[in-house]
Amino acid sequence: MNKLKTGDQVIVLTGRDKGKRGTVSARVDADHLLVEGVNVAKKHVKPNPLKGTTGGIVDKTMPIHQSNVAIFNPASGKADRVGIKLLEDGKKVRVYKSSGEEIKA
Repeated sequence: MNKLKTGDQVIVLTGRDKGKRGTVSARVDADHLLVEGVNVAKKHVKPNPLKGTTGGIVDKTMPIHQSNVAIFNPASGKADRVGIKLLEDGKKVRVYKSSGEEIKA
């Protein structure tokens, strides 16, 4: 079970975007995430008349490693770690490590 999923609010812990908050928009692979507004790079794009795209410099969101982000806990207003709790009916749920309350996804 992945501890960070698409749609989670996260805070960047390290790097040039340290302290920024964003939403996980996609998982690139098992270890990398795309977070909106974080790790944005300038990409030079050639024009392609067949696709109807114009050339120029475009902002592109690059993947960030999941170890460099932490989930945002709205109750405390800070970053938190994610734990997995097994319910009585056998389901696994994600919980905040600090408070133990379930993460609403």
